[in-house]
Amino acid sequence: MTNTSKTILFFGTEDFSLYSLRALVDAGFNVAAVITKPDTRRGRGEKLTKPAVKVFAEQHHIPVWQPAKLLDIIDDIKQFDNPAGVLVSYGKIIPQEIIDLFNPGIINVHPSLLPIYRGPSPIESAIINRDNKTGVTIMRLSKAMDAGPIYAQVPYALDQSETKPELYETLGTLGANFLVSKLPAILDGSLQPQPQDDAAATYCKLLSKQDSYLEPTQTTPGAAEARIRAHLGFPRTRLQLGEHDVIVTKAHGVMTKKTPLDVECQNGAYLSIDELIAPSGRTMTGEEFLRGYTI
Repeated sequence: MTNTSKTILFFGTEDFSLYSLRALVDAGFNVAAVITKPDTRRGRGEKLTKPAVKVFAEQHHIPVWQPAKLLDIIDDIKQFDNPAGVLVSYGKIIPQEIIDLFNPGIINVHPSLLPIYRGPSPIESAIINRDNKTGVTIMRLSKAMDAGPIYAQVPYALDQSETKPELYETLGTLGANFLVSKLPAILDGSLQPQPQDDAAATYCKLLSKQDSYLEPTQTTPGAAEARIRAHLGFPRTRLQLGEHDVIVTKAHGVMTKKTPLDVECQNGAYLSIDELIAPSGRTMTGEEFLRGYTI
């Protein structure tokens, strides 16, 4: 089987999806359509914004479907003869009626070593928990969240310095290349998936703005610093410094207080803030903040 001989329908919405879609197209796979969520309004101007995979698909003349309800595209899928599905960070549960339309099913790229971190925030969870490794799993999608049988996994070592944007890019690229390398064997049936160990499963939650507020006295400096790295971009890490609500972007732990930006945590230790976004919206070092604001 050549890369172009099997019709693939690609499900994806988040920026993480783009790594795999681009890799499939570059490798010559026959991506016949991209299914993504509807455009959303973002930013202060509430500008209608296309998902990155939609922009890419349009640039490569690939049809884009954006159903409000997935069951609405059953007839569209049936127009293809025996298609395969690939799903990466689509953002919705796929009904069994949709899964059943694909052969050998829908192939999912998930950025954790399943069954660890089933759910929507595996990258952030690995950073927050200060794990020494993570990785990417290629699995066959099932109705239960991230519970399908596993085709293959590739590990990635962590050194507890990674930020969310860095690890998204690293695992996005790793997962895309791994998908391209394994997909031919999956499609021709020579690579068969093996069941997950459900008893070993752990779960992670969908992050929200409520997860941004940090209460230093209820955590250690190490845990707070990991959370700052994990929440960069969204939901970010907010902290009250005197009368000022700031977003902390870089910090480290210290044992003694030397400046007003050394914030007390558990066990008499401190979180020393190196960089933040001030109430003005400007990103600045801790020293710059102290010159411009009174705590």
